[in-house]
Amino acid sequence: MLGIHYLKAGPTQYVLHYQNGRIRHSGPGAAFYYYKPAATIAVIPIGSADVPFIFNETTADFQPITVQGQLTYRITDPELVAGLLDFTIAGDVDQYASEDPEKLGQRLVNLVQVATRAEVQKRPLRSAIHASDEITSDILAQIQQNPALPALGVNILTLSILAIKPAPDTARALEAEARESFLRQADEAIYDRRNAAVEQERRIKENELNTELAVEAKNRQIREAKAEADLAVEQKQQQIRESQLAGQIRLEESRKELVAARAKNIRTEAEAQTFVTQASLRPLQELDNETRQLLAMQSAEPRLMVTMALKELAQNASKIGQLNISPDLLESLLQK
Repeated sequence: MLGIHYLKAGPTQYVLHYQNGRIRHSGPGAAFYYYKPAATIAVIPIGSADVPFIFNETTADFQPITVQGQLTYRITDPELVAGLLDFTIAGDVDQYASEDPEKLGQRLVNLVQVATRAEVQKRPLRSAIHASDEITSDILAQIQQNPALPALGVNILTLSILAIKPAPDTARALEAEARESFLRQADEAIYDRRNAAVEQERRIKENELNTELAVEAKNRQIREAKAEADLAVEQKQQQIRESQLAGQIRLEESRKELVAARAKNIRTEAEAQTFVTQASLRPLQELDNETRQLLAMQSAEPRLMVTMALKELAQNASKIGQLNISPDLLESLLQK
Protein backbone atom coordinates (compact mmCIF):
# COMPACT_ATOMS: atom_id res chain seq x y z
CA MET A 1 0.00 0.00 0.00
CA LEU A 2 1.37 3.39 -1.06
CA GLY A 3 4.56 1.57 -2.24
CA ILE A 4 5.82 0.72 1.27
CA HIS A 5 7.14 -2.85 1.63
CA TYR A 6 8.77 -4.88 4.35
CA LEU A 7 11.96 -6.94 3.78
CA LYS A 8 13.47 -9.53 6.05
CA ALA A 9 16.69 -11.35 5.05
CA GLY A 10 18.21 -14.51 6.41
CA PRO A 11 21.48 -14.74 8.40
CA THR A 12 23.39 -15.88 5.27
CA GLN A 13 22.08 -12.97 3.18
CA TYR A 14 23.86 -9.64 3.18
CA VAL A 15 21.44 -6.80 2.35
CA LEU A 16 22.38 -3.42 0.79
CA HIS A 17 19.51 -0.91 0.76
CA TYR A 18 20.19 2.02 -1.54
CA GLN A 19 17.92 5.07 -1.60
CA ASN A 20 18.74 8.24 -3.51
CA GLY A 21 22.29 6.94 -4.03
CA ARG A 22 22.91 6.33 -0.37
CA ILE A 23 23.03 3.14 1.68
CA ARG A 24 20.18 3.25 4.12
CA HIS A 25 20.48 -0.30 5.48
CA SER A 26 23.25 -2.90 5.23
CA GLY A 27 24.24 -6.09 6.93
CA PRO A 28 23.34 -9.77 7.18
CA GLY A 29 19.82 -10.74 8.23
CA ALA A 30 18.53 -7.11 7.98
CA ALA A 31 14.78 -6.35 8.39
CA PHE A 32 13.25 -3.00 7.53
CA TYR A 33 10.49 -1.12 5.69
CA TYR A 34 11.35 0.61 2.47
CA TYR A 35 9.69 2.69 -0.15
CA LYS A 36 9.85 0.58 -3.27
CA PRO A 37 9.68 3.33 -5.99
CA ALA A 38 12.77 5.02 -4.50
CA ALA A 39 14.68 1.98 -3.18
CA THR A 40 17.22 -0.39 -4.75
CA ILE A 41 18.00 -3.50 -2.72
CA ALA A 42 20.85 -5.93 -3.39
CA VAL A 43 20.96 -9.23 -1.54
CA ILE A 44 24.34 -11.01 -1.62
CA PRO A 45 24.46 -14.60 -0.28
CA ILE A 46 27.37 -14.89 2.13
CA GLY A 47 26.90 -18.56 2.96
CA SER A 48 28.98 -21.27 1.33
CA ALA A 49 28.01 -22.22 -2.18
CA ASP A 50 28.83 -25.33 -4.20
CA VAL A 51 29.63 -25.11 -7.90
CA PRO A 52 30.00 -28.40 -9.82
CA PHE A 53 32.20 -28.48 -12.88
CA ILE A 54 33.28 -30.86 -15.62
CA PHE A 55 36.18 -30.23 -18.03
CA ASN A 56 37.45 -31.96 -21.13
CA GLU A 57 41.23 -31.63 -21.17
CA THR A 58 44.25 -33.24 -22.84
CA THR A 59 47.15 -34.88 -21.03
CA ALA A 60 50.86 -34.57 -21.79
CA ASP A 61 50.67 -37.61 -24.11
CA PHE A 62 47.73 -36.05 -26.02
CA GLN A 63 45.06 -38.27 -24.51
CA PRO A 64 41.63 -36.76 -23.84
CA ILE A 65 40.31 -36.98 -20.30
CA THR A 66 37.29 -35.70 -18.40
CA VAL A 67 37.81 -33.97 -15.06
CA GLN A 68 34.76 -33.82 -12.82
CA GLY A 69 34.67 -32.02 -9.50
CA GLN A 70 33.11 -29.47 -7.19
CA LEU A 71 34.14 -26.05 -5.90
CA THR A 72 32.94 -24.60 -2.59
CA TYR A 73 33.37 -20.86 -2.04
CA ARG A 74 32.09 -18.08 0.18
CA ILE A 75 31.68 -14.32 -0.45
CA THR A 76 33.85 -12.43 2.00
CA ASP A 77 33.35 -8.86 0.70
CA PRO A 78 29.66 -8.43 -0.17
CA GLU A 79 29.96 -4.72 -1.03
CA LEU A 80 32.81 -5.44 -3.44
CA VAL A 81 30.81 -8.21 -5.09
CA ALA A 82 27.76 -5.92 -5.29
CA GLY A 83 29.92 -3.41 -7.12
CA LEU A 84 31.08 -5.99 -9.65
CA LEU A 85 27.83 -7.86 -10.30
CA ASP A 86 24.18 -6.98 -10.13
CA PHE A 87 22.56 -8.69 -7.13
CA THR A 88 19.47 -6.48 -7.21
CA ILE A 89 16.29 -8.29 -6.23
CA ALA A 90 12.95 -7.90 -7.93
CA GLY A 91 10.55 -8.41 -5.05
CA ASP A 92 11.52 -11.39 -2.91
CA VAL A 93 15.04 -11.79 -1.46
CA ASP A 94 15.68 -14.86 -3.65
CA GLN A 95 14.38 -13.37 -6.88
CA TYR A 96 17.11 -11.50 -8.74
CA ALA A 97 16.48 -8.95 -11.44
CA SER A 98 19.40 -10.22 -13.62
CA GLU A 99 21.55 -13.28 -14.23
CA ASP A 100 24.69 -11.71 -12.79
CA PRO A 101 24.59 -13.77 -9.54
CA GLU A 102 25.23 -16.88 -11.62
CA LYS A 103 28.29 -15.33 -13.26
CA LEU A 104 30.29 -15.34 -10.02
CA GLY A 105 30.37 -19.13 -9.83
CA GLN A 106 31.21 -19.35 -13.54
CA ARG A 107 34.17 -16.98 -13.12
CA LEU A 108 35.49 -19.15 -10.31
CA VAL A 109 35.01 -22.28 -12.44
CA ASN A 110 37.00 -20.57 -15.22
CA LEU A 111 39.87 -20.01 -12.78
CA VAL A 112 39.68 -23.67 -11.77
CA GLN A 113 39.67 -24.80 -15.40
CA VAL A 114 42.76 -22.78 -16.24
CA ALA A 115 44.63 -24.23 -13.29
CA THR A 116 43.35 -27.72 -14.07
CA ARG A 117 44.51 -27.50 -17.68
CA ALA A 118 47.97 -26.44 -16.55
CA GLU A 119 48.25 -29.36 -14.12
CA VAL A 120 46.82 -32.01 -16.45
CA GLN A 121 49.06 -31.06 -19.33
CA LYS A 122 52.09 -31.70 -17.13
CA ARG A 123 51.23 -35.37 -16.67
CA PRO A 124 50.75 -38.35 -18.96
CA LEU A 125 47.47 -40.20 -18.96
CA ARG A 126 48.33 -42.88 -16.40
CA SER A 127 49.83 -40.37 -13.99
CA ALA A 128 46.89 -37.98 -14.36
CA ILE A 129 44.34 -40.70 -13.67
CA HIS A 130 46.03 -41.77 -10.44
CA ALA A 131 47.08 -38.29 -9.20
CA SER A 132 43.71 -36.71 -8.44
CA ASP A 133 44.67 -35.73 -4.88
CA GLU A 134 47.96 -34.21 -6.00
CA ILE A 135 46.25 -32.32 -8.85
CA THR A 136 43.60 -31.03 -6.44
CA SER A 137 46.22 -29.67 -4.04
CA ASP A 138 48.15 -27.98 -6.86
CA ILE A 139 45.00 -26.42 -8.37
CA LEU A 140 43.81 -25.11 -5.01
CA ALA A 141 47.25 -23.59 -4.32
CA GLN A 142 47.28 -21.87 -7.73
CA ILE A 143 43.76 -20.44 -7.29
CA GLN A 144 44.47 -19.09 -3.82
CA GLN A 145 47.62 -17.40 -5.14
CA ASN A 146 45.76 -15.94 -8.13
CA PRO A 147 45.26 -12.14 -7.68
CA ALA A 148 41.88 -12.42 -9.44
CA LEU A 149 40.41 -14.22 -6.44
CA PRO A 150 40.68 -11.29 -3.95
CA ALA A 151 39.38 -8.99 -6.68
CA LEU A 152 36.18 -11.04 -6.79
CA GLY A 153 35.71 -10.72 -3.03
CA VAL A 154 35.37 -14.45 -2.41
CA ASN A 155 37.28 -17.15 -0.55
CA ILE A 156 37.72 -20.74 -1.78
CA LEU A 157 36.77 -23.15 0.98
CA THR A 158 37.29 -26.53 -0.66
CA LEU A 159 38.05 -27.99 -4.05
CA SER A 160 37.30 -31.60 -4.82
CA ILE A 161 38.05 -33.58 -7.98
CA LEU A 162 35.57 -36.41 -8.00
CA ALA A 163 36.78 -38.25 -11.09
CA ILE A 164 39.36 -38.13 -13.86
CA LYS A 165 38.21 -40.38 -16.67
CA PRO A 166 39.85 -41.14 -20.02
CA ALA A 167 37.94 -41.53 -23.29
CA PRO A 168 35.79 -44.69 -23.50
CA ASP A 169 38.08 -46.40 -26.04
CA THR A 170 41.14 -45.53 -23.97
CA ALA A 171 39.40 -46.68 -20.81
CA ARG A 172 38.57 -50.04 -22.42
CA ALA A 173 42.19 -50.39 -23.57
CA LEU A 174 43.45 -49.57 -20.09
CA GLU A 175 40.93 -51.96 -18.60
CA ALA A 176 42.04 -54.69 -20.98
CA GLU A 177 45.69 -54.02 -20.18
CA ALA A 178 44.94 -53.93 -16.47
CA ARG A 179 42.87 -57.09 -16.79
CA GLU A 180 45.69 -58.84 -18.61
CA SER A 181 48.08 -57.58 -15.96
CA PHE A 182 45.80 -58.91 -13.24
CA LEU A 183 45.51 -62.23 -15.07
CA ARG A 184 49.28 -62.39 -15.35
CA GLN A 185 49.57 -61.54 -11.68
CA ALA A 186 46.98 -64.24 -10.92
CA ASP A 187 48.97 -66.73 -13.00
CA GLU A 188 52.16 -65.64 -11.29
CA ALA A 189 50.41 -66.00 -7.95
CA ILE A 190 49.34 -69.54 -8.94
CA TYR A 191 52.87 -70.33 -10.07
CA ASP A 192 54.28 -68.79 -6.92
CA ARG A 193 51.84 -70.81 -4.84
CA ARG A 194 52.81 -73.96 -6.70
CA ASN A 195 56.48 -73.12 -6.35
CA ALA A 196 55.90 -72.40 -2.69
CA ALA A 197 54.13 -75.75 -2.33
CA VAL A 198 56.97 -77.51 -4.14
CA GLU A 199 59.50 -75.63 -2.05
CA GLN A 200 57.60 -76.49 1.11
CA GLU A 201 57.43 -80.13 0.03
CA ARG A 202 61.16 -80.05 -0.67
CA ARG A 203 61.78 -78.58 2.77
CA ILE A 204 59.59 -81.26 4.32
CA LYS A 205 61.51 -83.97 2.43
CA GLU A 206 64.79 -82.36 3.45
CA ASN A 207 63.61 -82.23 7.06
CA GLU A 208 62.58 -85.88 6.88
CA LEU A 209 65.94 -86.82 5.34
CA ASN A 210 67.75 -84.70 7.90
CA THR A 211 65.73 -86.41 10.62
CA GLU A 212 66.60 -89.83 9.20
CA LEU A 213 70.26 -88.81 8.96
CA ALA A 214 70.14 -87.57 12.54
CA VAL A 215 68.49 -90.83 13.64
CA GLU A 216 71.08 -92.86 11.73
CA ALA A 217 73.85 -90.75 13.25
CA LYS A 218 72.41 -91.36 16.72
CA ASN A 219 72.07 -95.08 15.98
CA ARG A 220 75.65 -95.12 14.73
CA GLN A 221 76.76 -93.35 17.86
CA ILE A 222 74.81 -95.87 19.92
CA ARG A 223 76.37 -98.76 17.98
CA GLU A 224 79.82 -97.22 18.33
CA ALA A 225 79.27 -96.64 22.03
CA LYS A 226 78.00 -100.21 22.39
CA ALA A 227 80.97 -101.51 20.39
CA GLU A 228 83.34 -99.46 22.54
CA ALA A 229 81.62 -100.79 25.64
CA ASP A 230 81.83 -104.36 24.32
CA LEU A 231 85.49 -103.78 23.40
CA ALA A 232 86.15 -102.41 26.87
CA VAL A 233 84.39 -105.43 28.39
CA GLU A 234 86.34 -107.74 26.09
CA GLN A 235 89.57 -106.01 27.04
CA LYS A 236 88.69 -106.38 30.71
CA GLN A 237 87.83 -110.03 30.16
CA GLN A 238 91.05 -110.47 28.17
CA GLN A 239 92.98 -108.88 30.97
CA ILE A 240 91.20 -111.19 33.42
CA ARG A 241 91.97 -114.23 31.24
CA GLU A 242 95.58 -113.09 30.87
CA SER A 243 95.77 -112.61 34.61
CA GLN A 244 94.25 -116.07 35.14
CA LEU A 245 96.58 -117.57 32.53
CA ALA A 246 99.56 -115.82 34.10
CA GLY A 247 98.42 -117.17 37.45
CA GLN A 248 98.06 -120.65 35.98
CA ILE A 249 101.47 -120.32 34.35
CA ARG A 250 102.94 -119.29 37.65
CA LEU A 251 101.06 -122.15 39.31
CA GLU A 252 102.29 -124.62 36.71
CA GLU A 253 105.80 -123.26 37.07
CA SER A 254 105.42 -123.70 40.82
CA ARG A 255 104.06 -127.21 40.22
CA LYS A 256 106.91 -127.88 37.80
CA GLU A 257 109.36 -126.74 40.40
CA LEU A 258 107.53 -128.86 42.98
CA VAL A 259 107.54 -131.91 40.67
CA ALA A 260 111.20 -131.30 39.84
CA ALA A 261 111.94 -130.99 43.53
CA ARG A 262 109.91 -134.17 44.24
CA ALA A 263 111.63 -136.02 41.38
CA LYS A 264 114.96 -134.85 42.64
CA ASN A 265 114.03 -135.97 46.12
CA ILE A 266 112.73 -139.34 44.81
CA ARG A 267 115.82 -139.75 42.68
CA THR A 268 117.95 -138.89 45.65
CA GLU A 269 115.97 -141.38 47.79
CA ALA A 270 116.20 -144.00 45.02
CA GLU A 271 119.88 -143.42 44.70
CA ALA A 272 120.19 -143.70 48.46
CA GLN A 273 118.12 -146.92 48.50
CA THR A 274 120.10 -148.25 45.54
CA PHE A 275 123.29 -147.46 47.34
CA VAL A 276 121.97 -149.15 50.47
CA THR A 277 120.79 -152.18 48.46
CA GLN A 278 124.02 -152.36 46.56
CA ALA A 279 125.94 -152.00 49.76
CA SER A 280 123.86 -154.75 51.38
CA LEU A 281 124.08 -157.05 48.34
CA ARG A 282 127.71 -156.42 47.64
CA PRO A 283 128.86 -159.28 49.96
CA LEU A 284 126.42 -161.65 48.27
CA GLN A 285 127.57 -160.62 44.83
CA GLU A 286 131.06 -161.47 45.77
CA LEU A 287 129.98 -165.12 46.55
CA ASP A 288 129.85 -167.77 43.87
CA ASN A 289 126.63 -169.21 42.53
CA GLU A 290 126.73 -172.41 44.47
CA THR A 291 127.20 -170.63 47.74
CA ARG A 292 124.33 -168.28 46.96
CA GLN A 293 122.14 -171.26 46.06
CA LEU A 294 123.00 -173.03 49.27
CA LEU A 295 122.16 -169.89 51.23
CA ALA A 296 118.89 -169.66 49.39
CA MET A 297 118.05 -173.31 50.06
CA GLN A 298 118.47 -172.90 53.76
CA SER A 299 115.56 -170.60 54.05
CA ALA A 300 113.57 -171.62 50.98
CA GLU A 301 110.33 -173.54 50.98
CA PRO A 302 110.15 -177.14 49.70
CA ARG A 303 108.71 -176.25 46.28
CA LEU A 304 111.57 -173.82 45.63
CA MET A 305 114.04 -176.47 46.57
CA VAL A 306 112.34 -178.97 44.22
CA THR A 307 112.38 -176.34 41.48
CA MET A 308 116.07 -175.69 41.90
CA ALA A 309 116.68 -179.42 41.81
CA LEU A 310 114.81 -179.79 38.59
CA LYS A 311 116.77 -176.87 37.17
CA GLU A 312 119.98 -178.58 38.16
CA LEU A 313 118.80 -181.79 36.52
CA ALA A 314 117.95 -179.87 33.34
CA GLN A 315 121.42 -178.44 33.21
CA ASN A 316 122.85 -181.99 33.45
CA ALA A 317 120.23 -183.63 31.22
CA SER A 318 122.86 -185.00 28.91
CA LYS A 319 124.24 -187.06 31.73
CA ILE A 320 120.88 -188.52 32.86
CA GLY A 321 119.65 -191.54 30.99
CA GLN A 322 116.05 -191.75 32.29
CA LEU A 323 114.14 -189.59 34.84
CA ASN A 324 110.80 -190.60 36.37
CA ILE A 325 108.69 -187.97 38.12
CA SER A 326 105.64 -189.09 39.97
CA PRO A 327 102.29 -187.35 39.50
CA ASP A 328 102.12 -186.55 43.18
CA LEU A 329 105.27 -184.48 42.91
CA LEU A 330 103.96 -182.50 39.97
CA GLU A 331 100.63 -181.96 41.73
CA SER A 332 102.39 -180.65 44.80
CA LEU A 333 104.46 -178.31 42.68
CA LEU A 334 101.37 -176.89 40.91
CA GLN A 335 99.48 -176.15 44.12
CA LYS A 336 100.01 -172.92 45.95
